[in-house]
Amino acid sequence: MSTPAEHSAVAGDATRPAAPSSSGSRALVVWTVVLAAFVLAADQLTKWWAESALVPNAPTIPVVGDLLGIRLIYNPGAALSIASGYTWILTIVVTVVVVFIVRAIGRLGSRGWAAALGLLLGGAVGNLVDRLAREPGFARGHVVDFIDYAGFFVGNVADIAVVTAAVLIALLSLRGIGLDGRRHTDERQGDGAASDGAAPDAAVSGGAVSGAAVSGAAVSGGASGSGAVPDAGDPEGRPVTGGTPASQDAQGDPA
Repeated sequence: MSTPAEHSAVAGDATRPAAPSSSGSRALVVWTVVLAAFVLAADQLTKWWAESALVPNAPTIPVVGDLLGIRLIYNPGAALSIASGYTWILTIVVTVVVVFIVRAIGRLGSRGWAAALGLLLGGAVGNLVDRLAREPGFARGHVVDFIDYAGFFVGNVADIAVVTAAVLIALLSLRGIGLDGRRHTDERQGDGAASDGAAPDAAVSGGAVSGAAVSGAAVSGGASGSGAVPDAGDPEGRPVTGGTPASQDAQGDPA
């Protein structure tokens, strides 16, 4: 005869989504890597085209009136004109973000997180390649930016991928969906995790990746559209949307 505690544990397990199979996890990892490779290829090919077809720091070529144009600049800094003289520090930060994403991919159980991490990884690596391989030298390279958004800032394909990933991660975190694909809500926490006082690992990982997305977006591209300095690049500037870590749901409302 089962005890009430055993019955409660069984009932709680029945309400939770099953963990993804190993084959499903492998498929998500492959899909994430393929998406990252696609973003990286698109970013580098469009940068190659921009350098071949455009003159650095020339006037903007309108594409959609005054809303969208094309203008080639070389960007040594981060978002909002931050740390333009410390490119090597930004390179280290982006490298750490990339390593963190690669480690997180192994715990994937959600197609939404797979899409977000694929976009984030591809965008971060795209701009990291510029910092490592372009002038003026290793780890101090300037990022190629050429998409002018109404004169407010100039970005590239990698920036678009990073910002899209940040928005996806914010939505997933607000919905309480962890890296493993499970939805971590206050009800789930009350049924299961409250007994051992520990938040699920995937929820903690989701919150940490949200922070990594913000860090990666803040340092990986998007130069200010005003006050360009010839041959010196423009500091980056781009809005970034961060996520609310799902692990905060486990804390409950203050008494």
